[in-house]
Amino acid sequence: MTMDLQFPIAEPDAAALEKGRLLFAGETEFLKGVVAMDGMPPDDRLEVCFAGRSNVGKSSLINALTGRKALARASNTPGRTQEINFFTCADSHYLVDLPGYGFAKAPVKTVEKWQRLLKAYLSGRATLRRAFVLIDSRHGVKEVDEEIMTLLDKSAVTFQVVLTKADKVKEVERQQVIEQVREKISKHPAAYPELIVTSSEKGWGVDVLRAVIATLV
Repeated sequence: MTMDLQFPIAEPDAAALEKGRLLFAGETEFLKGVVAMDGMPPDDRLEVCFAGRSNVGKSSLINALTGRKALARASNTPGRTQEINFFTCADSHYLVDLPGYGFAKAPVKTVEKWQRLLKAYLSGRATLRRAFVLIDSRHGVKEVDEEIMTLLDKSAVTFQVVLTKADKVKEVERQQVIEQVREKISKHPAAYPELIVTSSEKGWGVDVLRAVIATLV
């Protein structure tokens, strides 16, 4: 384990890893895409959401997590998908895919509508236990990431940073990005004090993320 005790790398024990394996060994299915709060499914089960700027690898990570190659669909156009997508995991969890943020190509009215929906979702879901904020290992935390973290602070939603595409950078560069991420999230009161380092392509950290989700209460 890293010696940085403020934001160490998550290392679940064997029991947690097995719990995660069992949770995701079951069926994960797409439930619905939601464009307004009145379309939300009942908040009758534990819920986690995934947020990340466009092209951070969110869809690939959700697919790796669930073992389904095409469960979450990626869009190469930032701001194109403005739905909050709900997936059922076993009979106990919702996995929630938030649209990628970074809206250079999206109309202003579309952005405003999405931001209102996001704020309403984050403040209005009683069973939302954690948001996973995905950060690209090649780039670190950017201004748009800080904005979503600040919104999570204001919404009192605990968030945990997940570094994606860790296989795309050398070890030295990866450590530099990890330190930059630690410095940035130290300013956010809602940040959970462990990082998760992943590569969807290599499978790195996928079991850790499964374990974290499975052991939330």
